[in-house]
Amino acid sequence: MKIQTNFSLKNYNTFGIEAKAKQFVAVHNTTELQSILEKNRLEKKFILGGGSNMLLTQDIDALVIHVDLKGKRIIREDDDFVWVESQVGENWHEFVLWTIDQNFGGLENMSLIPGNVGTTPVQNIGAYGTEIKDTFYSCEAMTIENQKIRTFTKAECHFGYRESIFKNEAKDQYIITSVIFKLTKRNHKINISYGDISGELAKNNITIPTLKDVSNAVIAIRQSKLPDPKELGNSGSFFKNPILLKKDFEKIHLQFPEMKYYEISESEVKVPAGWLIEQAGFKGKRFGDAGIHKNQALVLVNYGNATGKEILDVSKNIQETIFRIFGIHIDAEVNVI
Repeated sequence: MKIQTNFSLKNYNTFGIEAKAKQFVAVHNTTELQSILEKNRLEKKFILGGGSNMLLTQDIDALVIHVDLKGKRIIREDDDFVWVESQVGENWHEFVLWTIDQNFGGLENMSLIPGNVGTTPVQNIGAYGTEIKDTFYSCEAMTIENQKIRTFTKAECHFGYRESIFKNEAKDQYIITSVIFKLTKRNHKINISYGDISGELAKNNITIPTLKDVSNAVIAIRQSKLPDPKELGNSGSFFKNPILLKKDFEKIHLQFPEMKYYEISESEVKVPAGWLIEQAGFKGKRFGDAGIHKNQALVLVNYGNATGKEILDVSKNIQETIFRIFGIHIDAEVNVI
């Protein structure tokens, strides 16, 4: 457990941005994490997981603690359900594939989302009609201040759309160390109603899909639209889909009748941010080495040597243009550092 100085974070963020950490250390178990926090109580700290949901716009003038805890296990099961615990450093996609191989249902629609397990409850990640809150049971987190372990139940996490207690009232207070998911062992709730999943299955003549079939369909769709961060720096979807009050949306819809939308409640409507960005003419545009992906307007990319500030400037340009054209504000899903 060696603390390194002036450490490059280029390989620790999926955008591939070059930024330096004043100090850097990787921890591989809770004992090491506890020790580092205790010995560096007065140091400013920055907690780093898979680096998949952040945009580095500057060097980190702090002790960067890379939480790299590995391991997964079944902790309880009955005839219908299984409770699976994963350490936070496990790669999310590999963990999803492992659950599918065990015929455990619930995570298949979130295949191929970049990052590690630890980020999932922070962001309440989601895709193709499912979110983490649908299968989340609890998580353990270490208090940064006194290194005590606390368990958070689903209710205590205050999950919302790409939101949780860890992004709001408990921000910078805890480090999540493990997450427990409650998954189905039988009578799986196969969800193919969202996006192109049903079309992808039909293309392969699959009428009664298994968990693996749904996962493969999601992987195929994502690979056709989203760049691999190992080949082209990105952080997946950069923006959240805006949620509007129905009464406000109806006024906008009169002006733009072709606008796509999804009703999410009696009073709220979700508008696809990707559609807004594409209509504004940004899809596939490039500004130096920063740009918008050609196949998915929600994804900002680093074509090689873009700085975090250059990518941030592109995102602000998009936000300002969308607001000017449609009167709709879109928020970043990615954490800007």
